[in-house]
Amino acid sequence: VQLQASGGGSVQAGGALRLSCAASGRTFSRYGMGWFRQAPGKEREFVAAISRSGGSTYYAGSVKGRFTISRDNAKNTGYLQMNSLKPEDTAVYYCAAALDLSEYTSSYGYWGQGTLVTVSS
Repeated sequence: VQLQASGGGSVQAGGALRLSCAASGRTFSRYGMGWFRQAPGKEREFVAAISRSGGSTYYAGSVKGRFTISRDNAKNTGYLQMNSLKPEDTAVYYCAAALDLSEYTSSYGYWGQGTLVTVSS
């Protein structure tokens, strides 16, 4: 499956952005989907994940209550709604596909190219 992330941009602290992840090539509903991020000089970290059906979700503690992951299998697209953004959320955000919901990068065999989110104070 090929993944294309979009929706990044620059926003002030407290603002919101919605990232999208468009899938093609294989049946999107066969894969769990995750969002990860990587800030300059830091390792890639888990943000959120959603099961194949969308019935289960899981969040990193740092974003729980502020970010919402969702998916529309009919549109082969996943989303990450990010509210109450903080400067520490600044990073390149990647979407990825795995056999099922997982917080581990090693579980994901397919990755999008990343989209930059910059949050200014």
